[in-house]
Amino acid sequence: MPTFDRELDTTGLNCPMPVMKCKKMLQSLAAGQVLHLLTTDPGTRSDIPALVSRTGDQIVETSEEGGKIHFYIRKAS
Repeated sequence: MPTFDRELDTTGLNCPMPVMKCKKMLQSLAAGQVLHLLTTDPGTRSDIPALVSRTGDQIVETSEEGGKIHFYIRKAS
């Protein structure tokens, strides 16, 4: 599990809320900081990578455990 600077728990929320909240949180991070996003929405498996490709940020790691999807996203410069 990578180290992270901020955590955003969107478990129980359905699209588009996890993506919207993730985008807003990423905008508040400084370059190089890492966001740990937790979600239970299966749609985020494709929606979060699509968001990150648009913003230029980087997914450091993705995993699934206990019905939760974990994304570690590094903010681009």
